[in-house]
Amino acid sequence: MNQSLQTRGRVVILLVAVLLLGSVGTGAVLYASGQSARKDQVQPGGPVVTKGPVSLDASGDGRRLVFRNMAWGPHRDELATVPADHPDGPRTASGVQCLRFHTAGGTGVCLQAERGALQDTYRAVVLDDRLHELRSFPAAGIPTRSRVSPSGHLAAWTVFVSGDSYAGTDFSTRTSIVDVRDWNLRDNLEAFDLTVDGKPYRAPDVNVWGVTFADDNAFYATVATGGKTYLVRGDLAARTLTTLHENVECPSLSPDGTRIAYKKRVAGASPDAPWRLYVLDLATMAETPTAEQRNIDDQAVWADSSTLLYALPGDFGADLWTAPADGTGEPRRLLEAAVAPAFPG
Repeated sequence: MNQSLQTRGRVVILLVAVLLLGSVGTGAVLYASGQSARKDQVQPGGPVVTKGPVSLDASGDGRRLVFRNMAWGPHRDELATVPADHPDGPRTASGVQCLRFHTAGGTGVCLQAERGALQDTYRAVVLDDRLHELRSFPAAGIPTRSRVSPSGHLAAWTVFVSGDSYAGTDFSTRTSIVDVRDWNLRDNLEAFDLTVDGKPYRAPDVNVWGVTFADDNAFYATVATGGKTYLVRGDLAARTLTTLHENVECPSLSPDGTRIAYKKRVAGASPDAPWRLYVLDLATMAETPTAEQRNIDDQAVWADSSTLLYALPGDFGADLWTAPADGTGEPRRLLEAAVAPAFPG
């Protein structure tokens, strides 16, 4: 079989696997975007969703939650907002559609699909605080992760470019970071110098995904190579990645910069549902399992210094759940028919 047919076969396998698994990670992207025929069906008993202004400016009245609305109806897949202290209230939908989304510092990053006659293409769109497009960049594959630095100066995104899922071994990612002040684009973090266990490291199977920012230079991410995953600390100016801890995927830095929430592959779990939600203390490297015992295929968000927010599969694609970061308590569903949450700030 020639390489072209092999590549085509891998793409077909990817799409079939994603649709069958219906995971919150990549599967939710395709599951929800493929439900456009249901846009004319209002979800029975679902949330009230109406069109209106959505802002990423945190200076307004009260803290707000912005997310991708997955409730059936004309505003499915649009960015929507609710008061953070009243998440089950009416939703205001923006008209802007995103597969993945994040915001901080008045900047948003929205990963979008552009529907084609033969195949879809994807792009990463940088938005201002009124959701107006500032600049867009072609994305090489299916969107899976996005983050903005606390200042709003940097935006990052990860896409799948081949393979079937994070749970397998046959996948490839592309992670990019852009500085919105001068539009300097680092289009592939795999080009950065990698240090593994204190030694310079090079290998053809290196993949990078799931950026989370400390500031406008330092960040954390996942690196996979040799059948292992690592938490790495990145230095944007030096173009370096340095491993810190093994078996960490999709990190999310706490507001005080001291802890990482992440999904960890656990022994004895199902091969296609291997991850549990953990928190890592960066000073001691001590791991704390959260009370969430279900499979997590998401990059959690810190709702505050003690609470994690994440997506799990739901009746309409995904629901948002919370759990304490210290391992106490129990999971609680915060919002149904929603994914890709962020708190403007």
